[in-house]
Amino acid sequence: MTRRLPDLEAWAIFAKVAELGSFARAAQELGLSNPTVSKAIGRLEARLGISLLARTSRRLSLTEGGRSSLERAMRILREGEALEDEAAEQLAIPRGRVRISAPLSFGIGYMAATLPDFLNAYPDVILDFALSDRQVDLVAEGFDLALRIARLEDSSLLARRLCTVRLLLVASPTYLDARGRPTHPAQLRDHRALAYTGGATPGSWRFAHPQFGEEVVQPSVAMWTDNADMLGPALVAGQGIAIQPEFLVWRELGEGTLEIAMPDWTPPPLALHLIMPPSPLRPLRVQAVIDHLAAALAHAPWACD
Repeated sequence: MTRRLPDLEAWAIFAKVAELGSFARAAQELGLSNPTVSKAIGRLEARLGISLLARTSRRLSLTEGGRSSLERAMRILREGEALEDEAAEQLAIPRGRVRISAPLSFGIGYMAATLPDFLNAYPDVILDFALSDRQVDLVAEGFDLALRIARLEDSSLLARRLCTVRLLLVASPTYLDARGRPTHPAQLRDHRALAYTGGATPGSWRFAHPQFGEEVVQPSVAMWTDNADMLGPALVAGQGIAIQPEFLVWRELGEGTLEIAMPDWTPPPLALHLIMPPSPLRPLRVQAVIDHLAAALAHAPWACD
């Protein structure tokens, strides 16, 4: 029995519809008519004998079959785009949309300031940012790359390390004058903690000492948040002690409104990484963004290496 070739165009259209959440937006971005997009999805569903998308008058969502098919469909779309870009590389004009995930505070505080230069240099590239401390699934959610501040686990994703991000135990001088300056992690149980929930072990603070090894403590928490920027005013106002990334507190440390507590005991550092899907093919527009962010962010004023 002769097997038919896969309908690669329809799979790519499905991936774009899922990425944008709209038949009309997908048609507009692909330069196709709405009926062409709808017929492509219909062809796939008829061929597979399942529904890929659930349509109502108000929203579009993936069915279970659509969700299970999306990762490979996204790969078909990205590989096809990259292949065409490589074939047309002699034009050397990056163009099209690049979807980027980045942490909220870091994106606003540091990445945003680098973007005017990029937009000026690449007017045909459309930047589409999703700012959140949530770790997205790049392939399933259709992202071209992500900035991630973490200690990375083993993964099939490609990672490019940009710089170290130190974590610092900080409080205001007023707070430390009143509550005492700790010299050992165990003493933090008597302090008022302000805690970030986005880490690997929220509520458990880990420290390392060059002579005495590691200690883990669970302080009493007065405030929880999934965005570390929220802790800044309370810290400066003397309402507690917190572990913060250096890029959020280096100015306050310089001004003296915050100070590093217990400097001999340090939380394990993180690093800023660019994360990319595993494909060896990468569209010119994506590579342009990667090169720009790597150059712009590897030497931020707080970076210590």
